[in-house]
Parts: sequence; structure tokens; C-alpha cells
Amino acid sequence: MCEDDHGTGTGNGLARRALFVTGAAAALTLGSVTFSDGNPAAATPGTETKTVRGTLPTGSPDFVYLPVEIPEGVRELKVAYSYDRPSVPAGTAGNALDIGVFDQRGTELGGKGFRGWSGGARTEFFVRADDATPGYIPGPVKAGTWHIALGPYTVSPQGLSYEITITLAYGEPGEVVDPVYPPERAKGRGRAWYRGDCHLHSWYSDGRRTPAELAALARAAGLDFINSSEHNTQSAHAHWADEAGDDLLIMLGEEVTTRNGHVVALGIDPGTFVDWRYRARDNRFGKYARQIRKAGGLVVPAHPHATCVGCNWKFGFNEADAVEVWNGSYSPEDEVALADWDGMLVASVREREGSSGSRGWIPAMGNSDAHRDPDPVGVPQTVVLADDLTREAIQEGLKAGRSYVAESKSITLSFTASGPKGEHADIGGRLKVSKDAPVTVRLEVSGAPRCTVRFVTDQGVLFTSAVLPVAGAGVVEWRTTAQYAAYVRAEVRHEAVLAPLPGALAAFTNPIFLGR
Repeated sequence: MCEDDHGTGTGNGLARRALFVTGAAAALTLGSVTFSDGNPAAATPGTETKTVRGTLPTGSPDFVYLPVEIPEGVRELKVAYSYDRPSVPAGTAGNALDIGVFDQRGTELGGKGFRGWSGGARTEFFVRADDATPGYIPGPVKAGTWHIALGPYTVSPQGLSYEITITLAYGEPGEVVDPVYPPERAKGRGRAWYRGDCHLHSWYSDGRRTPAELAALARAAGLDFINSSEHNTQSAHAHWADEAGDDLLIMLGEEVTTRNGHVVALGIDPGTFVDWRYRARDNRFGKYARQIRKAGGLVVPAHPHATCVGCNWKFGFNEADAVEVWNGSYSPEDEVALADWDGMLVASVREREGSSGSRGWIPAMGNSDAHRDPDPVGVPQTVVLADDLTREAIQEGLKAGRSYVAESKSITLSFTASGPKGEHADIGGRLKVSKDAPVTVRLEVSGAPRCTVRFVTDQGVLFTSAVLPVAGAGVVEWRTTAQYAAYVRAEVRHEAVLAPLPGALAAFTNPIFLGR
């Protein structure tokens, strides 16, 4: 059942429901909420409020839309909501309800109507011409049918009872402020190794830090670049300009948070919104991956083996430009992601041998996914060889796999392979030698005390070093051939806690491929 408790003005029944398709997954739309055609004399001066209550059953569609008829003369829309959280048996999902809003341009998948999303991070929001709650897009509140979007992420067996209070404030709209975005270039050091963290959350989604706080933590972590990646909203893009500088490149993105996995849209054009309202079975992801690239970004599946609800990646990796193998403090989920990525490397070698038309390999990266204290920024961080400290150069280096991942700024790696006639290759490259030519693989390490080095190939781990000294610095070499190993990548690991399981990663590299 759904009811309307109206505070001021005339209420209308909301028992009518309809099932419709938004371009992908089915969604539920409720009956419209209507307001007076202008500033009502009976209302609190300048405002009009209505409250809607209802209950969603288990098995509700991914999205439920509440249409709100906005009359002329509205200066501000404010929405507050709550829902019940009954106790549930162990192992059973409780209630979780996300919220957002679409304006009079509609809820069409990938359309222009999106005006903000806070997921479950906030219990209320407002939108007006000159300002909006973090997560929402400022702009005029134009007349027409707006939609409050509810996302019943999980629903308990008892159902999910909710209450939504909608308040309209009438009056002259404020002045629309033109957004200012951070520059796409920092001073840089020319062609060099640059450190970055491309998965961060501020209070513009479910984080608790301001952009200024994140930028300060990024500088303290020794980072040269970061990427804004709020859940399902581009609202933070216009709030990073003041934090950029010659020493810090700030790229803009979004963590596209679907019900079948999350993907970081890395370094997209300012103001770009990427829709998330689809599942793998809807066959829509390819369209939005192409949109990310068209907007100048990279497609990076995030924490693909995470166990949180909706986090496990189910879209496949055909559209991926890179994959986030290491997410935050190293965990068993990352170990599984690393092994899965290594399996993809093996498959790419076989595809290359069998067909000249294979798409190649997918580089790995690592990011902190920091949300709030005490989440450290830059743990881990991706260190990329780029021609300069620009958005385009950093993305080119990441896509080419000229990078390694380290748990902090204290760790530095130099990983190379060389042949008998002076041939040379670095991380992400190919050493072009005959299959039986001797190859020397060399790793220089600093900042990794009491760690061991492993060289991993398409045949598995073929070399493990002695423990590095307390100083954490050393050089490790290994001899092989292209016939024996189609690629080599390096891992630097802490001492094992539970033998025979390997210790946690301190750093790892993308591969160097061997052979012509």
C-alpha cells in the first residue's frame, strides 16, 4: 500500500502503480504527487510540503520512481526520507534504500534528466539554481514532472516501509553559477614516473572528507595525480579546481556503481555523467563503456572480487582498459583478483599465439578507495611512466601498462629485461628476442624491508629471492628464455603470516613480454 499524508495544499491518492521499462531493467513508478499552481496562501510563507508513505516488498525492482509535479515559480526542491530497519535472521539482508532525483527532462537511461544521487549516504537533499546538497547538481527547478528515484538495494523479508517528505520553496531563483574545473596539466618533470591514486571518495558521495582534505592527504602520500570517483554522480567535478596545483594533477571521473559491479570512469571530460541503472543481463554496459572513452576516459573495473552486495564484477573484461587488482589494504579479495588477472595474462598470450587479431592484454592498477578516517590515501598507489604530468599522458601510460603498484611512496621499483645483443624492455613492453636467446630479468627494489621478490610467468612462479635486508633495498636478477616464459612480472611480498600462503603484497609490476 502507498498513501499520501499532505501537510499543506490538497493531497492526492498514490495507490496507482505501474511497471515500466527505463531502457534496461524494469522499474516501478508510483502515482504522482501534485502541488498548487503557485505559492499557496495556506502554506507556511513561501513553502508547500507533502509526505508520502509506502511499503516495498521483497523482490522489488531495482528502481522505484515517485513522480512529483513541480509548478511554476519554485525556487528550491527539498526532499527528506526515512525507512524502517527491522531485525532479520543471521545471513539475511536487511533494508537498504538509496535515493536520488531526475528533473523534468525525464528518467530515460543515459538521458539528460539526472540531477543527483546520494545513495544511502544522506537522509535529505535540496536542489536550487545556485547550490545543491553534495551529490546533486545545482540548476533551476523548472516546472514539469520530476522523479524522486528510490533504489531498494536490499529488502528484508518483512518488506521496506518508507516515508518521503517533499518541500517546495517558492520565489525568485538564485543565479546559476558557471562551474570551474581543474586544469588538465600540472607542471610535471617531463618523461618520468608519477604516483597516483585514482579511486577516492569525498563528501560528494559516501565519503566523509572534503576535496581539500583529500588533496592534502594526497600530497602527504607523495602523489602526483588523483582521480575524483564519486558513486554515480559527477557533482564533485566543479569543486576540485581550488585543490589542483603545479604539484598535483586532479582528473575527474565517476565510480559507476551498478548492481553487478563497479567501474571507475577514469579521467573523463568535466561534467560527464555515466548512467549506472542496468545489470549485466541487460547488455547495456558496452554502450556506457564507449561513452566513457568518448568522454576521454578509461574503463577500469574496480575491486572485481569484492564481497559486498553488488560489488562482484559480472560484466566481463572485454571493455576494460585496465583492472583494479589491488583495492585498499591488501586482502584475500585482492589475492583472488591478482590470480584472476594473471589468468587473463596467460589467456592473452595464448590468444596472441593463435590469432593476430586478439585484443591484447589488460594492465593492472591499484587504488586506495579511501572514504573516511582512518582510510589512508595512496595505499596502494599506481606508479606510471608518462611523458608528462597531464591527463592524456597519464592515461596513455596506464593503458599501455607502463606502471607498477606500491603500498606507499617509500617503495620504488625498477624492472627491466635485457637480451644478449643489447635488447632492452621495461614494464609494459616487449623484449624482442628469439625463443632460445638468454634473457636477464632485473628488479631493483628500495623501501621494502624484510620482503621477498617473486618472478611470476605464464608458467607460474619460477623464482623466489631470499629475504631482503632490513634496509629494504636490493637487486634481484634471474635468467630465462622466451621459450620458457612468455612474460615475466615481479611481486614484492611481506613475510608470510600463514604458511604456505604467500605474504601480502608490498608491490607488484605489470609484465614484460618476451619474444617476437
